[in-house]
Amino acid sequence: MRAFIWCSPAPNESRLLAELAIHRLDMVLADRPMPPGTDIKGYSHPLGESALAFMAAPALAATLRGEFPNCLDGAPLLLPGRDSALHGALPRWLERKGRHMRIVGEFDDSALMKVFGEAGAGVFPAPAASISDVMAHYKVTCLGQTEEIRERFFLISAERKLTHPAARAVSEHALKGLFAATK
Repeated sequence: MRAFIWCSPAPNESRLLAELAIHRLDMVLADRPMPPGTDIKGYSHPLGESALAFMAAPALAATLRGEFPNCLDGAPLLLPGRDSALHGALPRWLERKGRHMRIVGEFDDSALMKVFGEAGAGVFPAPAASISDVMAHYKVTCLGQTEEIRERFFLISAERKLTHPAARAVSEHALKGLFAATK
């Protein structure tokens, strides 16, 4: 079985989709559907979507004042990279709420962003559907969540109908498990 890869940043997206086209990869997981107008034959399979949660190390959370989202005002923010769907949506939401966070880091790798968050470097976003997993793994706390920003997830494959066992397993887990309660 070939590897499957989580892909959020677009710079690698073209390369990953090319690997998918020549069957070096079985699937690509992304935060947006396959780009229109691409020469690569592929299909975007929606996995689900989730509200957005804001997470922080307990020591940092203890320094923040007020209820959510007011507690975000002036807080350090770890932001997904420029090619993430959240990169623009998150600052726009904060602006609409009248909250001004200090961007202290941008990350193309969401796991690395969470590690920095765990170390107390800043508040970071995570899908609300995975709050309990993120809290348990990174020892962070949830400051609050918003339904106003939705994070979407797609499985991109070379198949119109998912037949690869791993792709089917990922899709079934997402639709019946992880995102089942968010519909």
